[in-house]
Amino acid sequence: MIFSARLTYISIFVIGNMAFGQIQRPNAIPYTNEATFEKFKKKYHFVTPIDRPVPQNISIDQDVEYAHIKGLSLKADVYYPKDRSGKYPGVAMVHGGGWISGSKENEKFMAVELASKGYVVIAVGYRLADVAPYPAGVEDIETGIEWLKKNHRRYGLNKKKVAVLGESAGAQIATLVGVRAGNKTQAIVNVDGIVSFIHPEAEESTYAAYWLGGDRITHLKKWTEASPLEYVDKKTPPTLFINSSQPRFHAGRDDMMNKLKGFKTYTEVHEIKDTPHSFWSADPWFTETLNVTVRFLDRVLK
Repeated sequence: MIFSARLTYISIFVIGNMAFGQIQRPNAIPYTNEATFEKFKKKYHFVTPIDRPVPQNISIDQDVEYAHIKGLSLKADVYYPKDRSGKYPGVAMVHGGGWISGSKENEKFMAVELASKGYVVIAVGYRLADVAPYPAGVEDIETGIEWLKKNHRRYGLNKKKVAVLGESAGAQIATLVGVRAGNKTQAIVNVDGIVSFIHPEAEESTYAAYWLGGDRITHLKKWTEASPLEYVDKKTPPTLFINSSQPRFHAGRDDMMNKLKGFKTYTEVHEIKDTPHSFWSADPWFTETLNVTVRFLDRVLK
């Protein structure tokens, strides 16, 4: 079985000019690995598309319903080792797309690789901004993780060792889930996502405003509440940052790392030189991202 490179994505609800409050909907395009690669190859002639066979040592349960909310079926894909002789750490994956686009399909390549290396991976589909504003998407990821833990025997999961990993807007959500009290995750992998909407380095974005229900000035409380940096304490788990060379996606990162170091919590950063945002959507950057992620997860979860 081989994943094709054709354009595949889950359609999002299009509301046109409708806005939450006074914020108009951004003109978002479908966010997929394939579309991102097509954009990259115009400038970065050395990149190649990600197209890897599914390893023979894993199984995949696709479109598993993990929750049903207000008539909407929320689904996830679960990737897990076929060998059931032991218990495996888990990884919950959160796709990017500016809180308004993208799908769990974006996680397929990283998910199969992690599963083949001894992880139970759940790629969680969550409600995007057109369907429900913040905090719905965050709550969906938390619900997806709880669902996986409840089904730990089915997948051979060690429910006491679960990481949360996200890219871009998904990295902001994943990090927020990882730092919030009570979620009991054991590691965070943030791939080029901001950790604060209110940090001096943060740039106000129409995408964030649309998701958060208003601009930063009038909705400062909500922008603060959605900023992972505000929650970092001695219980925050080990955290890996993998970043592009685009400074605006690093907002708050150094302060978060300094806080973690102050609590003697392991943290590291890997910045991939001369890369655009969404670098993980093409090789050789995908492979580098994978290798750094596996080294970190093996260190803190195995």
